[in-house]
Amino acid sequence: MLLTEPRVLENDHVRLEPLALGHADDLAEAATGLAYAWYTSVPASPAEEITFRLAERDAGRMNPWAVIHEGRAVGMTTFCSIDQPNRHVEIGYTWLAPRVQRTAVNTAAKLLLLGHAFEACDAIAVEFRTHWHNRQSRTAIERLGAKQDGVLRNARLGPDGTLRDTVVYSILPHEWPAVRLGLQTRLARP
Repeated sequence: MLLTEPRVLENDHVRLEPLALGHADDLAEAATGLAYAWYTSVPASPAEEITFRLAERDAGRMNPWAVIHEGRAVGMTTFCSIDQPNRHVEIGYTWLAPRVQRTAVNTAAKLLLLGHAFEACDAIAVEFRTHWHNRQSRTAIERLGAKQDGVLRNARLGPDGTLRDTVVYSILPHEWPAVRLGLQTRLARP
């Protein structure tokens, strides 16, 4: 299966639906209260962000999902930087509503995405990238079981001209069984 192929992914905690403009209203509500972090970005206009991600999907560079919890879209996540010939993908452009942060939602979504990448798409590497100063994201990525590959210094210019150091993590196929077990164990806790 191709990393770019839209698919519904679902478990007992979350449903990942191929992103569509019909998710825009829920996502606008979900984004409320997320302007607190200078080191990350949440779309000011979910409809514009959805349009952008769908264009990137059509160009073969992204495969975006709406994160559905209790029947409503509560965030977005994406396979991005897709390199199909080398079976390499990044999971990124992820954000979640404050009300579902630090719940089972992110763990369950990552379990689905990683399972899809390794088991259905035969990925040889799944990568995560985040801002050096985004400690919350770095901690969450490390809790998944990803290993830090390195730091890309001055990797990007921010909208305000600040320089971003990007921390790169990955999970490889031989690591996936232990990562999967760790995620399943965390989800089984009451």
